[in-house]
Amino acid sequence: QVSVANCGGGSLQAGGSLNLSCAASGFPYSEYCVAWFRQVPGKEREAVALINSGRSSTYYADSVKGRFTISQDSAKESVSLVMNMLQPEDTAMYYCAARVANCANICQPPASIFSYWGQGTQVAVSS
Repeated sequence: QVSVANCGGGSLQAGGSLNLSCAASGFPYSEYCVAWFRQVPGKEREAVALINSGRSSTYYADSVKGRFTISQDSAKESVSLVMNMLQPEDTAMYYCAARVANCANICQPPASIFSYWGQGTQVAVSS
């Protein structure tokens, strides 16, 4: 049974850093992908970063490239999102999501292809 749970988040001033952590386990196959999405009220959930199993490839939204880094610790069954140089526009609810299939070559992955979701954690960045 796939299980996904995320933690981290908080409130901070622009320019600061935060780490989000996602505990993702129970994958029945060796190929899967884990992504971080964010959502603000009134807008669709958007993918900000994604990593394929075995750290084979990653994806970043243009808005976070160079500032966010996604990484996987297979032994600990966790995926982390390090967010640097945070800006007020990064304020959102952040969700970890998992898919029991590879996500390679999927640009701007939609939320609909992910079956397992964490509960979400709030990130608030003030100017």
